[in-house]
Amino acid sequence: MSKIQEVRTAMTTAMKEKQTARKDTLSILLSALQKAEKEKLEPLTEEEENAIVQREIKQTKETLESAPESRADIKEEATFRIAVLTEFAPSMMSEEEIKAIIEGVLSELDITEPTPAQKGIIMKNLMPLVKGKADGGLVNKLVGDLFN
Repeated sequence: MSKIQEVRTAMTTAMKEKQTARKDTLSILLSALQKAEKEKLEPLTEEEENAIVQREIKQTKETLESAPESRADIKEEATFRIAVLTEFAPSMMSEEEIKAIIEGVLSELDITEPTPAQKGIIMKNLMPLVKGKADGGLVNKLVGDLFN
């Protein structure tokens, strides 16, 4: 089942159960998915769908972080939306899983003692393997830790 169908089903359930805030969040996500599919002129791949969900989560987190302290209503709404959107996000790789992939890339590149000058080539080979499945900041930190 595609994400569009999953979100549509969840949105129908939310409407039936009169969960307005949940329905609104799902409606935003559904619109983003449908817009991307319409622009592409063919069904989205799972990676593309996951990227859209991640983008929506990132935008909502930015809203949460930029909301003034006095606006608890905005913070509450953003926190709720993140929780709903996370239900449709792919599960993120653990630190151990990322480290295993880094080790695989290093052995593939035949690098035993990585240097900071090699970070670019390591990241170039690593990112396609973890894109959409791991937090980019964590991946960058773990690769940076190789040089310490």
